[in-house]
Amino acid sequence: MGKRFQAPKGTRDLLPPEAAVWARVEEIARRVFALYGYREIRTPIFEDTELFARGVGESTDIVGKEMYTFTDRGGRSLTLRPESTAPVCRAYVEHGMQTLPQPVRLFYIGPQFRYERPQKGRFRQFHQIGAELLGGKGAESDAEVLQMLFRFLRELGFTDLKVYLNSVGDRASRAAYGAALRQYLLPLKERLSEDSRRRLDSNPLRILDTKSVEEQELVRRDAAPKLEDFISPPAAAHFRRVLTFLESSGIPYEKDDRLVRGLDYYTNTVFEIVSEGLGAQNAICGGGAYEGLVEELGGPPTYGVGFAIGEDRLLEVLPADSPARRTAAGPVLVSIVGKAFSEGGAGADVVGLLEELREAGIACQEAAGRGSRLFELAESLGSPAIVFLGEDELAAGTLSIRTLATREQKTLPRSETIERLAALFRT
Repeated sequence: MGKRFQAPKGTRDLLPPEAAVWARVEEIARRVFALYGYREIRTPIFEDTELFARGVGESTDIVGKEMYTFTDRGGRSLTLRPESTAPVCRAYVEHGMQTLPQPVRLFYIGPQFRYERPQKGRFRQFHQIGAELLGGKGAESDAEVLQMLFRFLRELGFTDLKVYLNSVGDRASRAAYGAALRQYLLPLKERLSEDSRRRLDSNPLRILDTKSVEEQELVRRDAAPKLEDFISPPAAAHFRRVLTFLESSGIPYEKDDRLVRGLDYYTNTVFEIVSEGLGAQNAICGGGAYEGLVEELGGPPTYGVGFAIGEDRLLEVLPADSPARRTAAGPVLVSIVGKAFSEGGAGADVVGLLEELREAGIACQEAAGRGSRLFELAESLGSPAIVFLGEDELAAGTLSIRTLATREQKTLPRSETIERLAALFRT
């Protein structure tokens, strides 16, 4: 026997019927996003490494520790995309989308790659559903993205959602607060972890994301500078407008002064959406606004806002009664009866029936089993019915149909059987 292979560590196969639930979640995403005028974009799985170093930030864990980077045969440094905001912004600049009527609304669905320790709900190849609104009007754009995201999650069946949000200010606000935070923490440097000491030099706001209890206590002291004290008047007015829009939309929210998100490009509004029934690990997704990212990638000054949902995590916490979990009808099984058929004498008739069913929108396949095994196969596939075709049915222009839900079997004219099957698929 040859060597048996397994999926690489941190990856997995999505098999039926689980893959069908993923497909229905993505179908709902596409439908909801289209209601807001968002169109799908598909960027390459790998990009120039510098795109992420400049776009995501060299101080982030993503760039510093987690990227899958390789040198291709032409000597170019390429990286499997660890996130999609930078690639979307790169495409926006490269294809001149800034010349289109603004804002440009884009969404994406696809795999991302980060080298980290695999654990429940976290994979080295993971999937994200996300959206970016580029060239928008500030607070109105922030609110629109949150409204769309809230609608999507509600349509998936989540009922206990809340938005946690904060303002990290404009670029001037962030710079002033970062300088004050660095000055405060420098005398305490020996009490910081190696990662936080590195962030102290490169991006001190990242220390607010720390999981260390001791470091959390340091940044929460009364003597520690407070982010809200450094928010500029325009940035504060921006945030008040976002809250007003959320109130008018009936979206429940709570301000969280410690929320900063983990990527360097965020400015103004940052947010997470939680499902309060999920316990301690209740965050479903997050995002925020950004200015300067499109400029960093060679484009004009552009206001952007977006979000990303980890699809692996989303499917893990999807409500049991979510519409995406509703089982679609499996294929109708067509069982061939009779000696002539078993010897292959009526192959063309069987193929003709299968195509006639498919023409009517009925998924179907020829059944391989017989007796109890046939019914076991039908139940495993979620088949609504089994159709029996033998010499008698073929001669009379009829079909015998066994409905799985009722176990009732009838012999009916061929056209009537097809109509009945089509009705099963419509329901």
